Amino acid sequence: MPGPGLDKAGRRADLAGMTKYHAAATDIAIVGGGMNGLTAAVALAGAGFAVTLIDAHAAQDVLDAGFDGRVSSIAWSSKVMLETLGVWQAVAPRAEPILEIRVSDADAPLYLHYDHADVADHPLGYIAENRVLRRALIERVQALPAIAVRAPVRVAGLDRDRDGATLRLDDGTGLRAGLVVACDGAGSALRDMAGIRHLTHRYRQTGIVTTVEHERPHRGIAHERFLKAGPFAILPLPGRRSSLVWTEDETVARRIMELDAAAFLDELAWRFGDFLGALAPVGPRWAYPLSLVLAERYTARRLALVGDAAHVIHPIAGQGYNLGLRDTAALAEVLADMRRLGLEPGRDDALERYARWRRVDNLMLVAVTDSLNRLFSNDIAPVRLARDLGLAAVDRLPPLKRLFMRHAMGTVGRLPRLMRGETL
Repeated sequence: MPGPGLDKAGRRADLAGMTKYHAAATDIAIVGGGMNGLTAAVALAGAGFAVTLIDAHAAQDVLDAGFDGRVSSIAWSSKVMLETLGVWQAVAPRAEPILEIRVSDADAPLYLHYDHADVADHPLGYIAENRVLRRALIERVQALPAIAVRAPVRVAGLDRDRDGATLRLDDGTGLRAGLVVACDGAGSALRDMAGIRHLTHRYRQTGIVTTVEHERPHRGIAHERFLKAGPFAILPLPGRRSSLVWTEDETVARRIMELDAAAFLDELAWRFGDFLGALAPVGPRWAYPLSLVLAERYTARRLALVGDAAHVIHPIAGQGYNLGLRDTAALAEVLADMRRLGLEPGRDDALERYARWRRVDNLMLVAVTDSLNRLFSNDIAPVRLARDLGLAAVDRLPPLKRLFMRHAMGTVGRLPRLMRGETL
């Protein structure tokens, strides 16, 4: 995770490399410099805290074009939050608005169609490449003097007491913080160090990700097709490009990844169809094993879990990063409220308030995505007929369809202030 080094004039941006920076103490230590960790650092610095961000990756690894080929679906409320944090301005020119969503079951004639014009005068959301989001977040981190970055370095140990937490790092240094925020992913070492148990379920599916150019314009329409092995998502990118998130049985996926370029295109085109004309893959292909992870608790003494450290869901609804953003917005709001009362950030009552706020929302989306994947990843005739009729029924019930669209936009329920465009 790249970030500011130190020179005589103070912190400075350094995208070419990382100068190790030792801070003996900080208000909040964030472990993990992925998209959730970067966002949390920006939000918490904006709430008035001194933040130290710790990451295991060197700058060149994080910014390399081959580091992460995925895209993220940014719900409207998430876009509002990133805009409020001063991040979206750098993302917007390279993000594609989602104007419509079409959900279909293989080649069935019945489908579900969402159109932004039915609920709002703005897009349902946006699609942005992770590398674009990551660079914008890095630039914002570098612009905030309240954030110090230490990388590449790993956490070797965690000690917690009533007054704070001490991180022992593998470079031989330590860091004392009032609160540690674990953003270190699905295999969170911090979660394990704190003794927080978690549920893990392997889907035995692999997500194949690549980008294609196509002959015809996509017109801002995102497609989700449910095939026998799982969902096949076609997500619009700027220009005549789309990102594919292709869910496949893990054994079949291994064989597909081994195909040469011509055979891979044949397999892809057979699933994609010809509605956008001729296809041409651009860039590499990636494969990511899919699983469900759910932490038993989101907090422990002087520790809060955010993003994938707390929950990993199936990408069927494209909500993974949005969930992490809602975690960050809720945590930042709770801690900012405590700070205004003159209270320090790692208090048990603050962490309990955060956990209560986030647990129901996260559990609901875990259940929905897991159920949808189980429902649509099969080819049983009666089930297939029932789900096709269900899609068609929702499509013909405007009030229910508008509710589902607002859920997809992230505008239903109690929204944190950042997602309403309010500063902390």
